[in-house]
Amino acid sequence: MLVSPKVFLRDHQKKEFSKQRTKVKETHLFYSPQIAHGICELPEDEAKHAVRVLRMQEGDTLTITDGMGYFYEAHITLASKAHCAFAIDKKWADHKLWQSEINLAVAPTKNIDRIEWFVEKATEIGVDHIYLLLCDNSERRVVKNERLEKIAISAMKQSHKAFKPQISLMTTFKDFLKKDHNGQRFIAHCYSPEETEAQGEMSHLSGRNFLGDLLKADEPSTVLIGPEGDFSIREVKEAKAADFQPISLGESRLRTETAALVAVHLMYLAKRIKSINEEK
Repeated sequence: MLVSPKVFLRDHQKKEFSKQRTKVKETHLFYSPQIAHGICELPEDEAKHAVRVLRMQEGDTLTITDGMGYFYEAHITLASKAHCAFAIDKKWADHKLWQSEINLAVAPTKNIDRIEWFVEKATEIGVDHIYLLLCDNSERRVVKNERLEKIAISAMKQSHKAFKPQISLMTTFKDFLKKDHNGQRFIAHCYSPEETEAQGEMSHLSGRNFLGDLLKADEPSTVLIGPEGDFSIREVKEAKAADFQPISLGESRLRTETAALVAVHLMYLAKRIKSINEEK
């Protein structure tokens, strides 16, 4: 059977990508964002882990990601207690396992452990951008982004990805709506049509307007998830005025962090890129 050059090239690229990912899985992955700017030294915490914990020495091989889509193979040129310099031997691009963009905006929970759990699991699944919202009913009004960044980095390394999600500083709901949001826009809430005064709108818990049935693989998608007390009716109306479509995540009433993770997973499933074996 004849195969077109285009199909052959695509399959060849996928096979090479699969080989590279297998190689990454077999080694410890380090994170060094400065490498993209020509700085060939691990951050202090990564350097200490390499030298003190893993007992790595000069000449040993490192596998590094910049968190922006690239892996690097390097060898250590200097190893001391707090420093680990290296020289790059090879660089290759990772490929996202999903098309377009997965964006999730969520109001952080009162118990910060629960939103930290969400950031970890969403990073493992795959997400491009996490927005933190300050809403009318928010119980948590302050979040330490540095802590969430560390959790995202750890999850990225653990799941062998080269893409670290962007985590935005907390912003008010109104200011978030003013931003440019390309592609599909959705909001999940628990109000009935009568409460939001929207004629013909389908109830959130009815199972209709299910997010999984509305998502498009080739368009960016943004989903809004409210705080534990839900969005206010005013916020729901403002979101709809900004072309955010009310959706359901199923018939069960979910906690904030659970709803956020379900939304991320549904977006991933709708946009995921099939492997070679699945296409055969």
